[in-house]
Amino acid sequence: MHTLTGTTAPVRLWTDPDSVEPGALAQLRNCANLPWTHGVAVMPDVHQGYGATVGSVVAMRDAVSPGAVGVDIGCGMSAVRTDLTAADLPGSLSRVRAQVERNVPVGRAGHREGPDLARLGIDRGYDWAGFWSGFDRLHHLRDASGAGRDRLRSKAHQQLGSLGSGNHFLELCTDGDDRVWLMLHSGSRGIGNVLANRHIERAKELPHNRDLPDRDLAVFLSGTPEMAAYRADLYWAQEYARLNRHVMTELFKAALARALGRPVAFEPEVSCHHNYVSEETYDGVDLVVTRKGAISTEGGRKGIIPGSMGTGSFIVSGLANPESYCSAAHGAGRRMSRAAARRQFSVADLQAQTEGVECRKDAGVLDEIPGAYKDLDTVMTEQADLVRVEHRLRTILCVKG
Repeated sequence: MHTLTGTTAPVRLWTDPDSVEPGALAQLRNCANLPWTHGVAVMPDVHQGYGATVGSVVAMRDAVSPGAVGVDIGCGMSAVRTDLTAADLPGSLSRVRAQVERNVPVGRAGHREGPDLARLGIDRGYDWAGFWSGFDRLHHLRDASGAGRDRLRSKAHQQLGSLGSGNHFLELCTDGDDRVWLMLHSGSRGIGNVLANRHIERAKELPHNRDLPDRDLAVFLSGTPEMAAYRADLYWAQEYARLNRHVMTELFKAALARALGRPVAFEPEVSCHHNYVSEETYDGVDLVVTRKGAISTEGGRKGIIPGSMGTGSFIVSGLANPESYCSAAHGAGRRMSRAAARRQFSVADLQAQTEGVECRKDAGVLDEIPGAYKDLDTVMTEQADLVRVEHRLRTILCVKG
């Protein structure tokens, strides 16, 4: 562990500060010098983001920065181990990939009428009516017209169980025992983006945020109507993100079984947010903890740390290290921007770096090439005191929007 100097609140890093880009270091210092910040933990996948650094954990007293959460509220991972082994899979996974892409809308697409929860067998055992009634109580919608609310509600229904684009993905993987896993990465889709941007802009308007070094770090203060409104909308969006991944997992399961033409058994789902807010206590102080590109390790819970297309992932159990605010990295983390990746690499490079993986290998996903990401093994070595590795997974199929 390293520390960063020149800050009001402590900043602890699980990577060499000299390896962190200057822009990210400036963001960390800006965040640590806010009067409400209790401390910052920096994960080894750290890189520059908007306002707050990706791969950072920010603990605040009586305040929260919506910009430190980001616009994909509740973004995270889900994974499920199957009873299949690699020997049960066909030599070519193209048919499996095609079926997954038919079952799960990718990119900007959504379901025409929303996912069929009854057909998936998940219409019972969860209060779906209660969840959707929460949509009608979203504070952001109070300023929207009736038609605007209806459009947002319809879109939120249609996008439940859809992937999105960018670094979101669905993967088929194998572990060290050749067992087959399903894995996916997604968040709160369009509705989370709408809510986040509305609250970020509202925070920037508040008088106490006028003199901040970075207005993207504007905060809401406890005991204010703005804080109450954000917390209510935020927690609903975090639940939407969890449900989105759960529905997609069921769609993925159905796609795999149909493509193979046989029943498949599945173990319980592992799921974790890595862009979210939680209220926790450290050093005897009640804090609002924001994880932007970090997972919780509290109570030894299981987590998922993905790499990139072709590099595999890790299933871990947390070590609940309080110095990191019980957190760990959320993945490999980018080592270059999307624009830089498109300049530096070619489609031929993408094909070479994803050899053996059934996936897109065209210019549309060039910015997701493995070479644009940090080395995952190095990330895991640097956080050996934060997580325990349960399984190392190798990617054999990847679907991106």
